Amino acid sequence: MKPLTLHTCKLTDDQASALRTALEARHWRPRTVPFARFAFESDQANLVFYESGKLVVQGKGTAEFVEFLLEPEILQEVRLGYETVLNPDLLLPRIGVDESGKGDFFGPLSIAGVYVNEAVIRSWADIGIRDSKNISSDRKISELAEKIRATPGCVTDCVVVGNEAYNRLYAKMRSVNTLLAWGHARVIENLLGKRYQMQPPPVKAISDQFAASKSVIEKALMAQGRELQLVQRHKAEEDIAVAAASILARDGFVKALAKLEQDFGVKLPKGASAAVDAAAKQFVESRGAVELGKVSKLHFRTALRAQGLPEPPKTEWRKR
Repeated sequence: MKPLTLHTCKLTDDQASALRTALEARHWRPRTVPFARFAFESDQANLVFYESGKLVVQGKGTAEFVEFLLEPEILQEVRLGYETVLNPDLLLPRIGVDESGKGDFFGPLSIAGVYVNEAVIRSWADIGIRDSKNISSDRKISELAEKIRATPGCVTDCVVVGNEAYNRLYAKMRSVNTLLAWGHARVIENLLGKRYQMQPPPVKAISDQFAASKSVIEKALMAQGRELQLVQRHKAEEDIAVAAASILARDGFVKALAKLEQDFGVKLPKGASAAVDAAAKQFVESRGAVELGKVSKLHFRTALRAQGLPEPPKTEWRKR
């Protein structure tokens, strides 16, 4: 089991006061940290309690601190090491779905799905499966993706929507959320086509809730997918199945973007920024506006700026 070196939780004012007293009694050293109500350190760990009520503990002594001080004395509960006992649903067979490239001007939209069961989840206990947004190294993403795909009992699928296909779909659907729903539904259907490889069968599929209405994906699903319980929630990447899917989706995006760079002999920066604007303008100057749709998502304002075209006025977003 990989040692615990980071732990976060929320504390009430009374719990925070009790913790501060306990730390002072144990001669932890106080520190000054911006936006913190208090902060302490020992030789094994450092701790920050923020004004928001969030506690963050880091260091090689994190597990010992949580097990012997935080849980028994402050929280008065025992959870560390008993997560699956306290919440058996964490071991249920299920499908996780996530995407990558949605906010990147250059490159495709990559959507991946991962089926996990109890054996798969337990085998991942020490390899660091987590939301791909918390992994900055493309090399690490690739290594984890290989481990996920090679895990016995794990079933995966990835749909990479190239830029020309993406632009055609967007022109037809006129909505990123509708396009995402279509992609998520296709991945779920593809995985259910491999249901014979899933033992036991999945009881649900989990994805991030990217649209205001949860029915967006449900409407895009075909017969097989509608037989499965679909769970959509914010921060779905906290579920290990969705986190694994996010890694596969990011790996698919990164590799497809690298292939575009190789094919066109240009550097295509990730994201949407001033560097992306400059690269897009340079691409149009050297290759022409017609070619831009082969490497980018044309509904981004960046595409208009790169071609010297006027941008439509921005509309203020209001919650309905």
